[in-house]
Amino acid sequence: MAPKKGKGEDAAKTPLIGRFGTSLKIGVVGLLNVGKSTFSNVLTKSQAAAEHFPFCTIDPNESRVPIPDERYDFLCQFQKPPSKVPAFLNVVDMAGLVKGAHAGEGLGTAFLSHINACDSIFHMTRAFEDEDVIPVEGTVDPVRDMEIIHEELRLKDEEMIGPIIDKLEKTAIRGSDKKLKPEYDVMCKIKSWVMDEKKHVRYYHDWNDKEIEVLNIYLFLIVNLSEKDYIRKKNKWLVKIKEWVDSHDPGALVIPFSGSLESQLQDKSEEEREKHCTEHKTQSALSKIIKAALLLEYFFTAGPDEVRAWTIRKGTKAPQAAGKIHTDFEKGFIMAEVMKFQDFKEEGSENAVKAAGKYRQQGRNYVVEDGDIIFFKFNTPNAPKKQ
Repeated sequence: MAPKKGKGEDAAKTPLIGRFGTSLKIGVVGLLNVGKSTFSNVLTKSQAAAEHFPFCTIDPNESRVPIPDERYDFLCQFQKPPSKVPAFLNVVDMAGLVKGAHAGEGLGTAFLSHINACDSIFHMTRAFEDEDVIPVEGTVDPVRDMEIIHEELRLKDEEMIGPIIDKLEKTAIRGSDKKLKPEYDVMCKIKSWVMDEKKHVRYYHDWNDKEIEVLNIYLFLIVNLSEKDYIRKKNKWLVKIKEWVDSHDPGALVIPFSGSLESQLQDKSEEEREKHCTEHKTQSALSKIIKAALLLEYFFTAGPDEVRAWTIRKGTKAPQAAGKIHTDFEKGFIMAEVMKFQDFKEEGSENAVKAAGKYRQQGRNYVVEDGDIIFFKFNTPNAPKKQ
C-alpha cells in the first residue's frame, strides 16, 4: 500500500537521529483536525476526547502501549513467571498546531515545550475529505500541512539554539570545561544549518554518530486516509507526499493509516476483526506503526522468576545492552551468554540448546541481535559476580 520506495530505501543503513532507552516517549503531532486523537485512542485504547473543534486536546494525553511481540508471548507461556514485563511505548497525544505556533499562536508555546520531552515524533497528516471535520487551513492539502509543521519545528529550534550556544560558549570557550568543546562545535554547525540555511535539522544527512548524540528527535510520517482509500490502496495525495519527503527528508518513513477503519476494528472482537479484514482484503496498520516504524530491536532476559523484553537500537553492543538493565552491568561487564530465540523454540529448553552447541559466550564486541535471549555476567567492587 505504501508508495514505491525511492531515494530513502537504504535509509536504515545511515545513522538515525534520536536517542532511545527501554521506555520510549513518542509525541503524536500535526495540525488541528487531522486525526491525532483518533490515532492515539485506537493505539492506546484510551478514551481521550476526539471532538471536531480546535484545541479539544489541551494537555497531552499520555498512555503506555505494550509493544506486541510473539516471541515475548512464547517465553511467558514457556516460563510462566510471576513477573512479565513487555517493551513499552509511551504515546503522547499533543495539542494540535497552527501556523505561528512557535510565536505562541493557538496553543503553540505549550505544544512545543511538550515535544522537547519526546524521543521521537509520529507526524500525522490528513489526506481524507470529511465535511463534518473542517481542516484548520480550510482545505485538505497534506503537503502544505507538512510544510507548516516542519517550519514551526524549525523556528522553535532557532529559538532554542541561541541560549544553548551562549551557555556552551561560557563553559567550553571562555571557561575551563574543554570537554564540552565538541558539543559547542556541533551546536555551531547546527546553528549554521538551521538559522543561516533556514533548513530543518533532519534535512542534513551527513551528521556523524557523535553529532547525532547532541540531536534528539527521530520522525516519521503517518498519512490518515479514508477507509475507502486505505482499503483500495489509492489516494491522490500519496505520490505528492512521497515526492515531498524524497526532496526534503529522504529516508523518512511514510505509513498509510485509516483512523476510520481502526476505530471500527477497535470496537470488534478479535474474531470479528479478522472476519472484517478478510472480507475487505485489508489489515490494521497499528502493529507496523508501533514496531517496524521505530527501527528498534529487542532482546530478552527470561527465567522462572521473570520474562522481560528490552528495547535497543540496531547495532548495540553487548555491554551497552547490559547497561539497559543496570549501569553496573555495563561497567563491570564480563560476558554475555547468548542463545537465539529460534534455537530455544526449536530445541525446547536451555539445556537442549547447550547440548546442540548453540549456546554462545560473547565478549564486549558482540553486536546484540533482535530476539537474543541473554544472561549477563559482570563484576562489581562489592560482589564478584552477578546476573
